[in-house]
Amino acid sequence: MKPEPGLPDMVFAANAAVVVEGRVFGSLFLAPERRPESVPYESWFKAEGYEVHYPESVCEGEGDLVPAGRWILAGTGFRTTRRAHREVQEFFGVPVIGLTLVDPYFYHLDTALFVLDEENIAYYPEAFSPGSREVLARLYPDAVLATREDAMAFGLNSVSDGRHVFVSPGATALTARLADRGYVPVPVDLSEFHKAGGGIKCCTQEIRS
Repeated sequence: MKPEPGLPDMVFAANAAVVVEGRVFGSLFLAPERRPESVPYESWFKAEGYEVHYPESVCEGEGDLVPAGRWILAGTGFRTTRRAHREVQEFFGVPVIGLTLVDPYFYHLDTALFVLDEENIAYYPEAFSPGSREVLARLYPDAVLATREDAMAFGLNSVSDGRHVFVSPGATALTARLADRGYVPVPVDLSEFHKAGGGIKCCTQEIRS
Protein backbone atom coordinates (compact mmCIF):
# COMPACT_ATOMS: atom_id res chain seq x y z
CA MET A 1 0.00 0.00 0.00
CA LYS A 2 1.16 3.48 -0.85
CA PRO A 3 0.91 5.76 2.21
CA GLU A 4 -1.39 8.76 2.01
CA PRO A 5 -0.44 12.08 3.64
CA GLY A 6 -2.49 12.86 6.73
CA LEU A 7 -3.58 9.25 7.30
CA PRO A 8 -1.01 7.82 9.75
CA ASP A 9 -3.33 5.04 10.93
CA MET A 10 -3.27 3.46 7.46
CA VAL A 11 -0.45 1.33 8.87
CA PHE A 12 -3.18 -0.64 10.66
CA ALA A 13 -4.18 -2.48 7.51
CA ALA A 14 -6.36 -5.03 9.33
CA ASN A 15 -9.00 -2.38 9.94
CA ALA A 16 -9.55 -1.69 6.23
CA ALA A 17 -11.61 -4.79 5.37
CA VAL A 18 -12.20 -8.47 5.91
CA VAL A 19 -11.67 -10.86 2.99
CA VAL A 20 -13.29 -14.31 2.85
CA GLU A 21 -13.16 -16.56 -0.23
CA GLY A 22 -12.08 -13.65 -2.39
CA ARG A 23 -14.95 -11.39 -1.33
CA VAL A 24 -14.20 -8.07 0.35
CA PHE A 25 -16.31 -6.46 3.06
CA GLY A 26 -14.93 -2.95 3.48
CA SER A 27 -14.82 -0.55 6.40
CA LEU A 28 -16.73 2.38 7.84
CA PHE A 29 -14.68 3.79 10.70
CA LEU A 30 -16.20 5.19 13.87
CA ALA A 31 -13.68 8.04 14.08
CA PRO A 32 -14.28 10.67 11.37
CA GLU A 33 -10.54 11.22 10.95
CA ARG A 34 -10.06 7.57 9.95
CA ARG A 35 -12.89 7.34 7.44
CA PRO A 36 -10.76 8.58 4.51
CA GLU A 37 -8.54 5.49 4.94
CA SER A 38 -11.22 3.37 3.30
CA VAL A 39 -10.69 5.07 -0.07
CA PRO A 40 -7.07 4.04 -0.84
CA TYR A 41 -7.69 0.52 0.41
CA GLU A 42 -10.81 0.23 -1.73
CA SER A 43 -8.77 1.42 -4.72
CA TRP A 44 -6.11 -1.21 -4.02
CA PHE A 45 -8.65 -4.03 -3.83
CA LYS A 46 -10.36 -2.92 -7.03
CA ALA A 47 -7.02 -2.65 -8.84
CA GLU A 48 -6.33 -6.25 -7.80
CA GLY A 49 -9.66 -7.39 -9.24
CA TYR A 50 -11.77 -7.56 -6.08
CA GLU A 51 -15.24 -6.13 -5.67
CA VAL A 52 -15.76 -4.25 -2.41
CA HIS A 53 -19.00 -4.26 -0.41
CA TYR A 54 -19.64 -1.04 1.47
CA PRO A 55 -20.95 -1.44 5.04
CA GLU A 56 -23.99 0.57 6.06
CA SER A 57 -23.02 0.67 9.73
CA VAL A 58 -19.73 1.20 11.57
CA CYS A 59 -17.46 -1.72 10.84
CA GLU A 60 -13.70 -1.79 11.33
CA GLY A 61 -12.60 -4.77 9.27
CA GLU A 62 -10.51 -7.51 10.80
CA GLY A 63 -10.16 -5.41 13.91
CA ASP A 64 -13.55 -6.79 14.95
CA LEU A 65 -14.19 -9.55 12.39
CA VAL A 66 -12.07 -12.66 12.86
CA PRO A 67 -12.66 -15.57 10.45
CA ALA A 68 -12.29 -18.76 12.44
CA GLY A 69 -12.89 -21.87 10.39
CA ARG A 70 -16.63 -22.46 9.97
CA TRP A 71 -17.70 -19.08 11.34
CA ILE A 72 -16.65 -15.50 11.90
CA LEU A 73 -16.09 -14.24 15.43
CA ALA A 74 -17.31 -10.65 15.61
CA GLY A 75 -16.60 -8.08 18.29
CA THR A 76 -18.78 -5.20 19.39
CA GLY A 77 -18.92 -2.81 22.31
CA PHE A 78 -16.60 0.00 21.26
CA ARG A 79 -16.33 0.19 17.45
CA THR A 80 -18.12 -2.25 15.13
CA THR A 81 -21.91 -2.44 15.57
CA ARG A 82 -24.21 -5.45 15.86
CA ARG A 83 -25.95 -4.21 12.74
CA ALA A 84 -22.66 -4.64 10.91
CA HIS A 85 -22.46 -8.22 12.20
CA ARG A 86 -25.78 -8.92 10.47
CA GLU A 87 -24.51 -7.30 7.28
CA VAL A 88 -21.40 -9.47 7.34
CA GLN A 89 -23.42 -12.66 7.79
CA GLU A 90 -25.72 -11.78 4.90
CA PHE A 91 -22.81 -10.84 2.65
CA PHE A 92 -20.61 -13.88 3.24
CA GLY A 93 -23.32 -16.43 4.07
CA VAL A 94 -21.19 -17.56 7.01
CA PRO A 95 -22.40 -17.78 10.63
CA VAL A 96 -21.33 -14.73 12.62
CA ILE A 97 -20.89 -15.14 16.37
CA GLY A 98 -21.19 -11.84 18.20
CA LEU A 99 -18.94 -11.20 21.20
CA THR A 100 -19.23 -8.17 23.48
CA LEU A 101 -16.08 -6.40 24.62
CA VAL A 102 -16.34 -4.65 28.00
CA ASP A 103 -12.83 -3.36 28.78
CA PRO A 104 -12.01 -0.10 26.92
CA TYR A 105 -8.36 -1.10 26.64
CA PHE A 106 -9.43 -3.92 24.34
CA TYR A 107 -11.33 -1.76 21.89
CA HIS A 108 -11.14 -4.24 18.98
CA LEU A 109 -11.63 -7.99 19.06
CA ASP A 110 -8.15 -8.54 17.64
CA THR A 111 -6.61 -7.02 20.76
CA ALA A 112 -8.28 -9.65 22.97
CA LEU A 113 -8.36 -12.77 20.78
CA PHE A 114 -6.63 -14.42 17.85
CA VAL A 115 -7.06 -17.61 15.86
CA LEU A 116 -4.37 -20.25 16.28
CA ASP A 117 -5.67 -22.69 13.66
CA GLU A 118 -8.94 -24.03 12.26
CA GLU A 119 -9.93 -25.49 15.63
CA ASN A 120 -8.56 -23.26 18.35
CA ILE A 121 -7.94 -19.71 19.57
CA ALA A 122 -6.14 -17.77 22.27
CA TYR A 123 -7.96 -15.06 24.22
CA TYR A 124 -8.15 -12.97 27.38
CA PRO A 125 -11.46 -13.85 29.11
CA GLU A 126 -11.87 -10.68 31.17
CA ALA A 127 -12.03 -8.55 28.02
CA PHE A 128 -15.49 -10.01 27.34
CA SER A 129 -18.94 -9.85 28.88
CA PRO A 130 -19.99 -12.85 31.01
CA GLY A 131 -22.24 -14.19 28.26
CA SER A 132 -19.51 -13.88 25.66
CA ARG A 133 -17.06 -15.69 27.94
CA GLU A 134 -19.54 -18.56 28.17
CA VAL A 135 -19.87 -18.69 24.39
CA LEU A 136 -16.10 -18.83 23.93
CA ALA A 137 -15.72 -21.51 26.60
CA ARG A 138 -18.33 -23.67 24.85
CA LEU A 139 -16.86 -23.19 21.38
CA TYR A 140 -13.22 -23.50 22.43
CA PRO A 141 -12.89 -25.61 25.60
CA ASP A 142 -9.18 -26.14 24.89
CA ALA A 143 -8.34 -22.49 24.14
CA VAL A 144 -5.09 -20.91 25.24
CA LEU A 145 -5.97 -18.35 27.91
CA ALA A 146 -3.87 -15.22 28.26
CA THR A 147 -3.16 -13.17 31.37
CA ARG A 148 -3.92 -9.47 31.53
CA GLU A 149 -0.20 -8.78 31.37
CA ASP A 150 0.04 -10.73 28.11
CA ALA A 151 -2.96 -8.92 26.68
CA MET A 152 -1.70 -5.48 27.72
CA ALA A 153 1.57 -6.29 25.93
CA PHE A 154 -0.43 -6.85 22.70
CA GLY A 155 0.21 -10.57 22.96
CA LEU A 156 -3.22 -11.33 21.53
CA ASN A 157 -2.71 -9.01 18.57
CA SER A 158 -0.87 -11.90 16.95
CA VAL A 159 -0.90 -13.76 13.64
CA SER A 160 -0.71 -17.54 13.28
CA ASP A 161 -0.27 -19.73 10.20
CA GLY A 162 -1.42 -22.76 12.17
CA ARG A 163 2.03 -23.58 13.48
CA HIS A 164 4.12 -20.41 13.72
CA VAL A 165 2.73 -17.60 15.86
CA PHE A 166 4.06 -14.09 15.30
CA VAL A 167 3.74 -12.62 18.77
CA SER A 168 4.82 -9.63 20.82
CA PRO A 169 8.02 -10.43 22.76
CA GLY A 170 6.49 -8.74 25.81
CA ALA A 171 3.87 -11.49 26.17
CA THR A 172 6.21 -13.88 27.94
CA ALA A 173 3.67 -16.12 29.70
CA LEU A 174 1.60 -16.47 26.54
CA THR A 175 4.69 -17.32 24.51
CA ALA A 176 5.51 -20.13 26.94
CA ARG A 177 1.95 -21.47 26.82
CA LEU A 178 1.97 -21.49 23.03
CA ALA A 179 5.24 -23.41 22.98
CA ASP A 180 3.82 -25.92 25.47
CA ARG A 181 0.93 -26.52 23.06
CA GLY A 182 3.28 -27.27 20.19
CA TYR A 183 3.19 -23.93 18.39
CA VAL A 184 6.35 -22.12 17.38
CA PRO A 185 6.40 -18.55 18.73
CA VAL A 186 8.13 -16.00 16.50
CA PRO A 187 8.70 -12.79 18.51
CA VAL A 188 8.28 -9.59 16.49
CA ASP A 189 8.94 -6.26 18.20
CA LEU A 190 6.42 -3.65 17.04
CA SER A 191 6.50 -1.69 20.29
CA GLU A 192 6.58 1.65 18.44
CA PHE A 193 3.18 0.80 16.98
CA HIS A 194 1.87 0.03 20.47
CA LYS A 195 2.04 3.76 21.16
CA ALA A 196 -0.73 4.24 18.59
CA GLY A 197 -2.75 1.31 19.93
CA GLY A 198 -1.80 -1.47 17.54
CA GLY A 199 0.50 -4.42 17.06
CA ILE A 200 1.28 -7.29 14.72
CA LYS A 201 -2.26 -8.21 13.71
CA CYS A 202 -3.35 -4.58 13.38
CA CYS A 203 -0.69 -4.18 10.69
CA THR A 204 -1.73 -7.34 8.82
CA GLN A 205 -4.56 -7.65 6.31
CA GLU A 206 -5.16 -11.29 5.41
CA ILE A 207 -6.26 -11.95 1.82
CA ARG A 208 -8.30 -15.17 1.88
CA SER A 209 -8.88 -16.23 -1.73
